[in-house]
Amino acid sequence: MINTLIIDDEKHCIDRIEGLLRTCGSEFQLTAKAQTVEEAISETKKHHPDLVFLDVQIGTQTGFDYLAQWDQPDFDVVFTTAYDQYAIEAFKFSALDYLLKPIDKENFKVAINKYTSRLSKNYFDKKMEVLMHNLRSNQATKKISIPTQEGYEFLTLQEVLRLEADGNYTHIFHKNGTKLTVAKTLKVFDEMLVGSNFFRIHHSHLINLIHIKKYYKGKGGYVVMEDGASVDVSTRKKEEFLKFLTNYYH
Repeated sequence: MINTLIIDDEKHCIDRIEGLLRTCGSEFQLTAKAQTVEEAISETKKHHPDLVFLDVQIGTQTGFDYLAQWDQPDFDVVFTTAYDQYAIEAFKFSALDYLLKPIDKENFKVAINKYTSRLSKNYFDKKMEVLMHNLRSNQATKKISIPTQEGYEFLTLQEVLRLEADGNYTHIFHKNGTKLTVAKTLKVFDEMLVGSNFFRIHHSHLINLIHIKKYYKGKGGYVVMEDGASVDVSTRKKEEFLKFLTNYYH
């Protein structure tokens, strides 16, 4: 049995999650609901949930105020949020699960399936650390959680030179010369890194603008990165790329 706690200051949001949870099978048991941080702390101590659906904004407090009560939470968390794009980006970078309000049925099922297939709190503390760091930090010092076969790598975006597609995999090149291969498509990273000084100059290449050494003109042209790699700029991306460069360096 998976004991579940829902924390949200709006009753209709609690009702929505409760209704969706009923469609997920009898193994999920809703053991408690809470609409304040204080109530949530009390219910957690009383019921020891396995899974918590946690609203980011709870009245005048936040879900992070609730999490701060536990040195090492022994439950898993799915955040629910109506936050702006900045906060959503932070969740994506940290690899923590989140649901955007109003909560979609299919997205809810995806979150539940991820939980049941994993049933592990490994790396939760580190991913929370990345999330909180990114919510406080400027663009240059943001971090990103990268899933690997062993677990997760936590990289500062500023230290990533470029990413290269390889079918359903992506190679991530670090400024220290190492390469990390991830079982995610380049499209996933392209969408995730919008607004983060990265530009997809070719269908196979996503580069960090701060690490461009030179740009050579031509039909599409190519860039030389700080590690010496030459990366082609596709013809259809050239005009957009040059405009992007102009805005970036001025």
